[in-house]
Amino acid sequence: MREDIREGTADLESIEFLKKAKETLINEIGQVIIGQHDVIEQLLIALFSRGHCIIIGVPGLAKTLLISTIARILDLKFNRIQFTPDLMPSDIIGTDIIQDDPTTGERNFRFLAGPVFANIVLADEINRTPPKTQAALLQAMQEYKVTVGGKTYELDLPFFVLATQNPIEFEGTYPLPEAQLDRFMFSIQIDYPKFDEEVEIVKSTTSAYKPDLKQIMSGSDILRLQSIVREMPVHDHVIQYAVELVRSTRPGDGNCPDSLKKLISWGAGPRASQYLVLGAKARAIIQGRSNISVDDIKAVSKPVLRHRIITSFNAEADGITSLNIIDDLLKIVKPREPA
Repeated sequence: MREDIREGTADLESIEFLKKAKETLINEIGQVIIGQHDVIEQLLIALFSRGHCIIIGVPGLAKTLLISTIARILDLKFNRIQFTPDLMPSDIIGTDIIQDDPTTGERNFRFLAGPVFANIVLADEINRTPPKTQAALLQAMQEYKVTVGGKTYELDLPFFVLATQNPIEFEGTYPLPEAQLDRFMFSIQIDYPKFDEEVEIVKSTTSAYKPDLKQIMSGSDILRLQSIVREMPVHDHVIQYAVELVRSTRPGDGNCPDSLKKLISWGAGPRASQYLVLGAKARAIIQGRSNISVDDIKAVSKPVLRHRIITSFNAEADGITSLNIIDDLLKIVKPREPA
């Protein structure tokens, strides 16, 4: 990364650099992953916004391959944790072990770091482990540090947690508590590939072809790009629209449309408003724009709100999902005029 971009503020040159970086990343990822353009863009938006993602999709849709490919291209340390019913918190964050000093004969505790000490952590099938172990990720995701034996250890930045869930098997699973779901910036749904894409997938995966991936940027570059997103100003009417959209998901709030109150048990909290604005900023910047608009808020509303709106029994009985409610809100909630 050029030095003037690394040290500059979020000016037009920095925005143009981030746009080109995004295009280069997508081209490199495209050598391994066929299709899934929306999913890849959402992952990059979350990465540049300093957020975490939960990815929902049936087995065989290259969720793990996509995440490991991104880690290789970004020259970041990647660890995969397979969540199982017998997984313990210490298996994730690490533990103190007793070590003998051969010179003095003394025995001392030494911290053995767990797989959470990486830049990109894949929590595979996170809902297959009990809540106690799921909660071991909470402090790491929120504070970028873990505490073991009364001592706190800082995690290396950037730190990005990607959790996966299988939407078709629920036997022996432990649904994530709302407090932990709220830690994820995006909930991303991976669907089956299109016909042409699946043909290309079969061709590439059943041949001897091995793509030569280039490392596009380092961890320090990612941190600077995340700073660019944070530095971008946003007009008040855009922030107000994000807040009004989120408040409209709460059935006890006056902003919630009467037609939706019986369909929602619980709405989104303030963290959703923050992620809407951050996601909108990242989306605008990676598209080469310095102005963040209401359309950017709308574009990231589904991955931000999908897992934060809890539908009621009435909605479930009628087959109405949180995505249906978000579609209605986007039609009903109107943005304010710029001041």
